[in-house]
Amino acid sequence: MKLLNTMISWIPSLLRGAKITILLTLLSVAAGIVLGLFLALGKMSKSKVIRHYCSSYIFFFRGTPLLMQLYFIYYSLPQIHKSLTINNGFLAAFIAFALNNAAYSAEIIRAAIQSIGKGQREAAKALGMTYAQTMRIIIIPQSIRRLIPPLGNEFIMVLKDVSLVSIIALTDITKVTKSLSSTTASPWPYVPAMMLYLVITAIFTYVIHKLERKYSVYE
Repeated sequence: MKLLNTMISWIPSLLRGAKITILLTLLSVAAGIVLGLFLALGKMSKSKVIRHYCSSYIFFFRGTPLLMQLYFIYYSLPQIHKSLTINNGFLAAFIAFALNNAAYSAEIIRAAIQSIGKGQREAAKALGMTYAQTMRIIIIPQSIRRLIPPLGNEFIMVLKDVSLVSIIALTDITKVTKSLSSTTASPWPYVPAMMLYLVITAIFTYVIHKLERKYSVYE
């Protein structure tokens, strides 16, 4: 009973950490999707320069560890030049996660766009629509419905990966848990922390599942 009461007393601190975890996930995924859209379109561009740049970006951020990218942005950039210093840990984490997520989102978006039949592009061209109009009015709106399942999975992955920000002293759930464990010299803070992660993941998984059922083209 004493242990249970102690665990309950840790909940407020863990919930404060959960706010950072959820907010960082939402913002970085949203920014990653927007940037990923431009990267996906760039990778399909007829311009070799644009196509090469976007492909290189995607290859780099998908091919290197997110933890190393976070270290580089927060710790290494200031050593390159003082003007590149990012003192705000949340901002540094947001930049790292958004840039990383953009690379994964770009491939998801590209696959969804290319899954739309070429006949629709040809029909739009026959109607005198430009490439931009075709994408904006016909292709992308249809692609959105195909994006929900894979982007939902990506969101859950980012939600769990956000635990990496504890290495730059950002007080997310993991950082709070480590602090509680160190302060109390107890391994038990990890139990309610993991349960909280499960609850948050379950809630977002439920929401994503509802969106899939309502909007996705896949049954």
